[in-house]
Amino acid sequence: MTDDWDDIPIGNPARGALRHAGLAHYEDLTSLTRKQIADLHGIGPKAVRILDAELSSRGLAFRPG
Repeated sequence: MTDDWDDIPIGNPARGALRHAGLAHYEDLTSLTRKQIADLHGIGPKAVRILDAELSSRGLAFRPG
């Protein structure tokens, strides 16, 4: 599977959680709130911060809520 997660500094559990949830690209994250991402098993506060920064650098954001 080709996805965006190999190029960012998150741990393997976080990568696995994103893949298991069917999330492959930054745009996929925009349909979820920060809390929904944080609730995925394997995603910790540091991964949420990194994903948030990566989204922001691309002009994207988590869904409000």
